[in-house]
Amino acid sequence: MSDHAAAVSSVDRRQGPMAYAALDLGTNNCRLLVGAPAGDGFRVLESFSRIVRLGEGLEGCGELSAPAMERTLDALRGCAARLERRPVRALRAIATEACRRAANGPAFLRRVRDEVGLDISIISSREEVELALDSCAPLLRDAGRRAILFDIGGGSTELAWIRLDPGGARPQLIGYVSLPLGVVTLVERYGDRGLDPAVFEAMVEDATARLRNFETIHRIGAEIRQGGVGLLGTSGTVTTLAGIALDLPRYSRPMVDGVVLSAEAARAALARLRAYGREGLAAHPCVGPERAEFVMPGCAIFAAIHRLWPAPTVMVADRGLREGMLLRMMRGEPARPNRRRSDQPSAAPLPA
Repeated sequence: MSDHAAAVSSVDRRQGPMAYAALDLGTNNCRLLVGAPAGDGFRVLESFSRIVRLGEGLEGCGELSAPAMERTLDALRGCAARLERRPVRALRAIATEACRRAANGPAFLRRVRDEVGLDISIISSREEVELALDSCAPLLRDAGRRAILFDIGGGSTELAWIRLDPGGARPQLIGYVSLPLGVVTLVERYGDRGLDPAVFEAMVEDATARLRNFETIHRIGAEIRQGGVGLLGTSGTVTTLAGIALDLPRYSRPMVDGVVLSAEAARAALARLRAYGREGLAAHPCVGPERAEFVMPGCAIFAAIHRLWPAPTVMVADRGLREGMLLRMMRGEPARPNRRRSDQPSAAPLPA
């Protein structure tokens, strides 16, 4: 199987549970989720996440660096060991922006296959959006008539403009865009100066400029003024904002997933994060030292989204690509054909 082929590996272990595994290799994180069907969803059997910074240095040289690849290989070996201990019916493993952009991304994934035994495929930005939408669809059942779904990642930010059906039908994707701007790229572009008000505003303006074409095409601002439009965020940025807004003593997924923040509460949480300072962010239980430098870049992208589209509410989802993959496998849906970077779409509307 080539590294651009669908990476769904069926495992014939008849004595094992009906479990499925999904692995998401992003620009900043390596995540594994194992789940078993339960009702309309699944119950989590095992979850693993590690910051690997695979895309570190990619902005400048266009390739994955040797230290970044070694960190990532180490994390992937840990994932492979977990999968050896826990039999699964099927595994799907994907890579996103860092491997899409890097000239040596496909070669690195061949190395992963040869050295670790995991077959990871590079997915398109469209499938990235669709997987996020699949995982978040249950949260959108009573969310109004339209929604903007956004996922602020390490190397890119995905946005989807969605039509909702009050009757309960699955949300429809009207249009989407993938911006080559994420928390890692902003750190590399602006350094660790995100707490400086002038630098923070420069990051917000950078992100806003990249979003305007999507607004020009879809006229989302006018829809917001008519009412019935909300924001839904799936990234670590918005889950952190929710943890701050809720005054959680430590991060709690059940408390955060599906919570709806008012626009005022989201802005207040962002202001509190900016006021903590570097040491305060590193010490906060909802942030921590490993994520502290990425918080302000993520908040800048969120501020740009909310400035351009000031919806009255922000729904927070602690779910994303892994959950979408698990749901698809449990429904028996085949993996989508993958496309190279040159196949990435513009922000044009999708056919009705």
